[in-house]
Amino acid sequence: MTAAQIVAQLKKFNVPYKEFKNWKTHNRNHKGAWGPVHGFMVHHTGSDSKDQRALLYDGYSSLPGPLSHFGLAQDGTVHLIGWGRANHAGRGDDDVLRAVIAEKDLPPDNESNTDGNRHFYGVEVWYSGSHRMTDAQYATLRRLAAAVCDFHGWNEKSVIAHGEWGSPGKWDPGMAPGRMMDMGKVRSDIKATLAKPKPKPKPKAPAFPGRGYFRPGARNQYVTQLGAQLVKRGYGRFYSVGAGPTWTGSDRAAVQAFQKAQGWVGSDADGYPGPVTWGRLFS
Repeated sequence: MTAAQIVAQLKKFNVPYKEFKNWKTHNRNHKGAWGPVHGFMVHHTGSDSKDQRALLYDGYSSLPGPLSHFGLAQDGTVHLIGWGRANHAGRGDDDVLRAVIAEKDLPPDNESNTDGNRHFYGVEVWYSGSHRMTDAQYATLRRLAAAVCDFHGWNEKSVIAHGEWGSPGKWDPGMAPGRMMDMGKVRSDIKATLAKPKPKPKPKAPAFPGRGYFRPGARNQYVTQLGAQLVKRGYGRFYSVGAGPTWTGSDRAAVQAFQKAQGWVGSDADGYPGPVTWGRLFS
């Protein structure tokens, strides 16, 4: 993904986010390739500090930043830290990487022979790992992981913990001292998030056919279409037997009531539909 594409994905999945400094160009690409990217890795920072942006952005003298692509605060806000190669995954097991690519169950991670910084997006969740992350963090984590997977067409098995990658002694993301979260449950929750139906785009308003179709005595399909929409919008009280194909005083009264409800007066509320009335009625 480009920086613009990840922002679009965050919006698509309603992920609350904030941008930090020049995150779009902050990376370690001069130290090696970034990509092909195959998965999403979850970490904890090891600290309950309320603002860890600078640490993730700058890193340490021994481990320069960015230390992740995303920082996930306790209130559920994602902070965009860097985009490109980041020092978050380190070296891990090539068997694990092959399983992620194939979207299969992970094998034991017993080697550290593969560059993870090249192949994974990474989120650092702001908490110590010796207790559970906040509910807000977990809710956002699900949506963030889904946003990344959705873009690439990945399923939930493309999401792994740092503790599943092969770095000795790693147990993040944790839920108690030395105890990693149940990543099977995490992946199941991400799967459910991915499966939620996306809102359907609003249908476009039909084109306005012309004023001549809405005059006394006119009989056509557009009068029926107009009347049906007026009834749908709550103006059915003007029709004694329902909307029909013939233009009548009931249609005009209903249209006029709708126009006045928009705050229009005078010739703008004469009871005859024009392009603006039509467009507003069907919007």
